[in-house]
Amino acid sequence: MGYEPTSVRNEYGTPAAIPRGRLSQWLEHFPFKLMTNAADDETSATDPQTRHDRAENRRAKLYQEIGEFMFVHDLDLTPLNFGLAYDYVTGNDRAIEQAVRAIIMEKGKLTNGQAETILAETQKDELTPEAMTEMLDSVEANFAQLSELVKQSQHEANHYGTALQAQVKDLSVSEMAEPVMGRLISLTRSMIDKSRAVEAQMRESHNQTRLLKKNLDHARKAAEQDHLTGLPNRRAFEATLREAALRAQGNGKALSIAFCDIDHFKQVNDVHGHDVGDRILKFVGTLLSDISNDTCHVARHGGEEFVMLFEGQTTAAACEIVDAARIDLSSRTLVNKTTGERLDKVSFSAGIADVAAYEDARAALRAADAAMYDAKTDGRNRVYIAAA
Repeated sequence: MGYEPTSVRNEYGTPAAIPRGRLSQWLEHFPFKLMTNAADDETSATDPQTRHDRAENRRAKLYQEIGEFMFVHDLDLTPLNFGLAYDYVTGNDRAIEQAVRAIIMEKGKLTNGQAETILAETQKDELTPEAMTEMLDSVEANFAQLSELVKQSQHEANHYGTALQAQVKDLSVSEMAEPVMGRLISLTRSMIDKSRAVEAQMRESHNQTRLLKKNLDHARKAAEQDHLTGLPNRRAFEATLREAALRAQGNGKALSIAFCDIDHFKQVNDVHGHDVGDRILKFVGTLLSDISNDTCHVARHGGEEFVMLFEGQTTAAACEIVDAARIDLSSRTLVNKTTGERLDKVSFSAGIADVAAYEDARAALRAADAAMYDAKTDGRNRVYIAAA
């Protein structure tokens, strides 16, 4: 078929040296190290430690870039600011990246106040813990109201029955029959009015419950969907992964996971702009989603990364499916709709791992990620299977 994905990779290329910045000395206090070309020359390609070092090297570089960003802009060390820096540096959140870039170009520096404004603006449509708490409180209050209405109806029915029995006794006395009938009619009318009032309240409560359910369903979908591609997001995929791993343990069927990353995506954004980058993300998402079915799950993991889960498929079978998608993508001719300019070939690299070969599903995902980086190191536009 003209591809190399079935070769299990035990060899690793030389990672690029990381520029030493202001945080380099600080990072050296941690157990990982910033690898240099000289150190790489001394490391054998078959050294088992190389793979671990390369993964730590990538993490160290990311920590350094995030730290440099926060240091340069003198941002407070808060989880929210760290998240904003991560989204900006990695391009994980397009809206945050654009907003930060615009402020830097205009003002030259980002302040804590501006960071807070950006986060508030970009997260206004997201389901916040406060919004979820408010909805749940409404649900709880609605159920309490329904419970109270039921109790009220029971009380009124008991009261009506007791009063009715008391009046019925007097019907046997002929001279009291007429006034008793009047009181019975009055009791019945009162009960009808109260029943109608309770019915109206219960109908309103039912409508509120239905609206709350709709809002909760919408919030759940929004919380688990990538807004750009329409695919499930990382949160939804991790839930699917946990469930699939449990099923595979129970039925003994194969379970394979793939990690895909668009090649040179930052260069696409830098050269053609983020609008073109977004269209490419949508296109790749659509191409991969065409593969999905009840046993193949596709999601956007973040940035230009996509993940796929294959239930009942070995790594070799999953590799053929992913590689067919890779060949399809790399053979396409894509054009910038705004300028009419033909884009450079768009491709992705991918790594695949057998979930059963690792201690847990997340470890398998990390193995697939590492295999994907091996594919990038060896030239990109290829699919590798992780060595178990």
